[in-house]
Amino acid sequence: MIPGADEYDVSLSIAESDIDAALSVTPDDVDAASELTFARNVFLPLTTACRYTCTYCTFYDPPGQADLMSPDDVREAVRRGADAGCTEALFTFGDDPDDRYTDVHDQLDEWGFDSIHAYLRRACEIALDEGLLPHANPGDQTREQMELVADVNASMGVMLETTADVQAHGGPRAKVPGQRLNTLRNAGELEIPFTTGILVGIGEDWRDRAESLLAIRELHERYGHIQEVIVQPVSNNERWQGGSPGVEELRRAVAMARGVLPASVSVQVPPNLAPVRDVLDCGIDDLGGVSPVTDDYINPDYEWPAVKELQSIADEAGVPLRERLPVYERYLDEWVSDRIRAAVDADDAAGERYRAVLD
Repeated sequence: MIPGADEYDVSLSIAESDIDAALSVTPDDVDAASELTFARNVFLPLTTACRYTCTYCTFYDPPGQADLMSPDDVREAVRRGADAGCTEALFTFGDDPDDRYTDVHDQLDEWGFDSIHAYLRRACEIALDEGLLPHANPGDQTREQMELVADVNASMGVMLETTADVQAHGGPRAKVPGQRLNTLRNAGELEIPFTTGILVGIGEDWRDRAESLLAIRELHERYGHIQEVIVQPVSNNERWQGGSPGVEELRRAVAMARGVLPASVSVQVPPNLAPVRDVLDCGIDDLGGVSPVTDDYINPDYEWPAVKELQSIADEAGVPLRERLPVYERYLDEWVSDRIRAAVDADDAAGERYRAVLD
């Protein structure tokens, strides 16, 4: 049973036969992709506050030390990104940071926002004004929180990580898989193109990985909203010295994802966090978002590769490299809001940049 699933009324029916089938997938059972894609983004950590204290995460700062990007900081960063040819503004912050951090809550109140999601909406509007399409990844969200920002996002996301109850999530404020699944369900009900993924190596076993991927598949079959699934190995950092999964373990996990998920759902492996060249034949077709102007603030020890490095990876695989928008093209006609569609169609420099990627 998935922890917290009943509490959040996320009913999933994962058959034992499907688990067995997923566990049997090997790299030999999947085909290499015919192309690789990536997005050019600006990474904007609205705040380093988070109500969780996961033992592998260096992103969060304790109360009293967390920062909150100002609207001026957001505008400056997205302008630099637009000037550098980016199309995506990747907004991220810890789960419900104003729930635990008095300073963050007070600062938001001083700026005239009653919640971090109200501020996120304003930040997304700034990004759209300056010529970037927002993709927000603000952790667990209620339906009301997500609905508040849905129309100003081209797509959204949250890492499921695992459906298992692992010690790495432990403590008095532990992550609950049911809450994560509820966020995925909210996105489906609101028809938001969505990115999710699993984290490999935080204490889960192979059955847990199979159940996590099958849970994602079931929610996608119900709503059709999952555009890509990230298979991300945990990486050593100042808070996590438990090591990363080996190459063969990662190859099997990537192949399992490709074997379990529908062909329309992309499988991504982050090139700054994993030996991507070693899994090119395991079904990955996306290299994620990379930024020419900002760091990977969640994994600061691991720099983004330059686009020329991504081209080298694609050349080694013998396939073309194609840039994409934060929202996959198949969702543009019927799923995105009028505001996002208007931005893509606009007769201005930003619209031309978006359409150049589509062409």
